[in-house]
Amino acid sequence: MFRPKLPTMPQPTGIVTPPTVIEPTTITPGTPATPPAPTAPAPSRSTIQVTPGTALALVGGGTAVVLVVGAVLVSMLLAVAITGVSVALVAVVLRLLVNDMHKGR
Repeated sequence: MFRPKLPTMPQPTGIVTPPTVIEPTTITPGTPATPPAPTAPAPSRSTIQVTPGTALALVGGGTAVVLVVGAVLVSMLLAVAITGVSVALVAVVLRLLVNDMHKGR
């Protein structure tokens, strides 16, 4: 009753062909390719000119990103701290309730 039932191996159906033998082939070297002709170097990129207005915009954008990321991280830390305090408070209340039950009040 509690013995597992093992499945029977299925028998192959249809015509069974023996495996074919694959013979190795020889590799014939091809003709060597001619080296490519030297090309002219790519033109260098133009330099970026940073004006005082652009620099001020970059500094302002970077500051905004840092402030937003900092606010998000501080809010996550605050959420974890609040959760920890609430779990500790629940543990204290449960401990008091269990102690009161054992004292028979």
